[in-house]
Amino acid sequence: MKKDTISKDILKTIIQDISLYILKLDVQKLELLDMEFERVESRRADIVAKINDVFLLHLEIQNDNDYTMQYRMLRYWVDISLLKMKLPIKQYVIYIGKEKLYMKNEINTPNLNYTYNIIDMREIDCRYFLTQDNPDALILAILCDFKGKNPSDIIKFIIDKLVEYTKDDLQAFRKYMLMLEELSGNRDLKSLVKEQEMLSDIKYEDLPSYEIGWEKGMEEGVQQGMQQGMEEGVQQGMQQGMKKRSTEVAQKLKEKGMDVALIAEITGLDSNVIESL
Repeated sequence: MKKDTISKDILKTIIQDISLYILKLDVQKLELLDMEFERVESRRADIVAKINDVFLLHLEIQNDNDYTMQYRMLRYWVDISLLKMKLPIKQYVIYIGKEKLYMKNEINTPNLNYTYNIIDMREIDCRYFLTQDNPDALILAILCDFKGKNPSDIIKFIIDKLVEYTKDDLQAFRKYMLMLEELSGNRDLKSLVKEQEMLSDIKYEDLPSYEIGWEKGMEEGVQQGMQQGMEEGVQQGMQQGMKKRSTEVAQKLKEKGMDVALIAEITGLDSNVIESL
């Protein structure tokens, strides 16, 4: 999980939701810990947090089978133990891969007995989350195996429900969409999420990606403004950022076989430009 791309507030919400709905843990207090370890290679644990001042929670989200996972988790356990926080450590691997789970969750030798927990999301029916009357649970459905159902249909259902749950609370809607985009990246579904965002009735300026693209355009514009004049540079940077985003969306929609005229209507790009992509 790319923690650098999301705020600590959103990351905390994701951890609390996973703890409640998947791990069945009661989290009243949560403190994120920045875990980066160095031996021969630099390694970073996905998520380490202090829970209720009672134990340390270590989460890894895994989208493929790693036959050395038990040794990796043991190394993490040792590194986390070296923090000397004198708290027990609970370790979980959340497996979201398509293949059958083959990873071992224990090491048994004459001198060492070690175990950690594995949650196989393939065994959890996504309907469990989709039918919860709660947007936090709804978001977690993106991690489940869709049991042969069309991913685009599932994602569309999630987005439509988020619109319904948040109603006029734009801040809450953006927060949940950022969570959905972040978790979808773990299953390589982020492009489908972006596509369904564009095909929905959501205003483009309401999407978190719009805000991110706008800020990026502002940053590029300021840099150009130092050379060409602040006002001209900011305006040009914003236009370039928006044009680049529209082009990326058009490219994805065209790859999905959508009609050029409809893509032009959605993105505002000239049909000739779309044809040339």
